[in-house]
Amino acid sequence: MLTTHVRDHVAWVVLDRAEKLNAMPRAFFGELSDAVARLAGDDDVRVVVLSGAGSSFCVGGDIEDFGNIGGVADRRAYMAEALGAYRALDELPKPTIAAVHGNVMGGGCELTMVCDVVVADATARFGLPEAGVGLIPGPGIVRGLSHVNLHWMKYLVLTGLPVGAEDARLAGLVNVVVPAGEHLAEAERLAAAMASRSQLAQAVGKAVLGRGAWADQGYAAEAIALLQGADDFANGIAAFRGRRAPTA
Repeated sequence: MLTTHVRDHVAWVVLDRAEKLNAMPRAFFGELSDAVARLAGDDDVRVVVLSGAGSSFCVGGDIEDFGNIGGVADRRAYMAEALGAYRALDELPKPTIAAVHGNVMGGGCELTMVCDVVVADATARFGLPEAGVGLIPGPGIVRGLSHVNLHWMKYLVLTGLPVGAEDARLAGLVNVVVPAGEHLAEAERLAAAMASRSQLAQAVGKAVLGRGAWADQGYAAEAIALLQGADDFANGIAAFRGRRAPTA
């Protein structure tokens, strides 16, 4: 699902499943962890930019794939894979930029939370709609409050409603909003500036700023594993597959 090319010390990592609006199946998280490990060891790469192919950055997890999750042990394993991949990206000792457009939902929104800088074009819509299928946003719960205040996090988690690019900037989810289609050019400009700075200073700065950020990882994983075994989750998945609203 990920394609990568390196140009002028910048790795351009593209979520490349446009026909599914870059929805993330379970296998994505192993692929992301592997990609982060490769980028960490590539001395030619100084900055990483994430973007999405097609009309959207990412609509989040592939909900149809959720139905394949097994019992308690498998649910815990899945959460370890997902949270581990997000954490690996968050702790990559090189600057990361999310350059987003269109839908930036669920796990896609959470991907931006573990990037260092977020550039959104005017078409971007951010949201954490997990409550609609009986879940909470794991990385969002762990990392969201590092970016936005409690009222905004409650709004996103409890309503599941999307917010536009400018509201996302005001909330703290986005650094820069640019006109439609200009997110990659702005990311390239910022990446060039980052690539010219001290790599050691950037790595140390990220480590200090991220200290303790994942303290609640275990709690979030257990909470989501519990929710995945509840009737609300089964009802939400069935409703999604049937293209209907969940029953109360």
